[in-house]
Amino acid sequence: MHERSTSRWFGVGHSALADPGAAGAEAAAGALAGRPASLVLVFGSISYDLPPLLEAIGRVTGPGTAIVGCSSMGEITPRNATDDSVVVAALGGPGFDVRTQVARGASGRRHEAGMEAAQCVASVSGPHRALLLLCDGLTHEHHKIVRGAYATAGAAVPLVGGCAADNLTFTGTYQFYGDGAGVEIMSDAVVGIAVGSDAPIGVGVAHGWRRTDKAMVVTSSEESRIFQLDNEPALDVYLRLIGEDASIVDDPDKFHEKAFYHPLGLSRRDGDDIRVVHSADAADRSLTCLANVPQGTLAWLMETDPESLVSSAGDSCDHAVQMLAGAEPIGLLTFDCGARKVMLGHDHAQQEVASILRSAGETPVGGFYTFGEIARAQGSRGMHHLTVATLALA
Repeated sequence: MHERSTSRWFGVGHSALADPGAAGAEAAAGALAGRPASLVLVFGSISYDLPPLLEAIGRVTGPGTAIVGCSSMGEITPRNATDDSVVVAALGGPGFDVRTQVARGASGRRHEAGMEAAQCVASVSGPHRALLLLCDGLTHEHHKIVRGAYATAGAAVPLVGGCAADNLTFTGTYQFYGDGAGVEIMSDAVVGIAVGSDAPIGVGVAHGWRRTDKAMVVTSSEESRIFQLDNEPALDVYLRLIGEDASIVDDPDKFHEKAFYHPLGLSRRDGDDIRVVHSADAADRSLTCLANVPQGTLAWLMETDPESLVSSAGDSCDHAVQMLAGAEPIGLLTFDCGARKVMLGHDHAQQEVASILRSAGETPVGGFYTFGEIARAQGSRGMHHLTVATLALA
């Protein structure tokens, strides 16, 4: 029989009010419901004037409570998927221990920034721990940040989180860090949130993509650049697979749009990791992906459909809950790829969140649409794209 905790709690509030102060106050009040919180997470649209939004949340929260978060390209609420709104998730109770850490200037020192943001893990107690990471979505090469965090946190601490977004303007994303007395709004930062708990914590990940062609070997690569597939120039192989000629490379927007729907999958022990092909170099015939592609790994072209994307969101939640070893979840945080939202369109995106809510049952759910997802339960890898990552708290 599942037992729900009486000491730990998790709440989610949401507001789509136009006035930023009113929206922040409404969302915070809904999440806290009059309870003193250990942690407040804020996921908000850049359509808001962020300083008054965060000031209002701080007034509801009160001094001393950690407030962290980031900008989004859509919000996931306990009812649906929304735009131009704010979601506040809060947790508290004697069963939680929370510490936060920020690393600034991440793009010039990605690995070191990940290590720095993860230092807060050493300060939390409890038999179960996890590290949440919120990164600038425009920093790129986020896998180096994840590696750095892994190097500090160690193999026993799961990682989860997402990269801040900006409604696809690609002009600037924002990370939030502070407390009820004041919240700093930053870019090019990594926010680390260590959570210790006296109950299990689970991390789930799913994407809904499937392999379409025979396996290829990445015979030459460096970080996120692929130079050869099966000993042929990577660009030539990729264009052949997607049915395009070399002229598409001369139009970066057209190439990016085509590649968006034709990612590569990398073989892993527990399934395939998705790699979005971001650009191509006509001179050296290479491809650049949004995360690292290890040399020697097997790769496939991938495909999907709306139904598979929708069901995978629920699968991510189910996987996270399964890691709770039979304990009933009190809250779920979901980090969903913004590119999936674009691919699905409004109606299917609502169906996707409905799939999450069906899996969650009566458990509160909050989250946002990202520029990249983080989920690592085993091993040092953990950067994903076109994927849904979920944190489950018991």
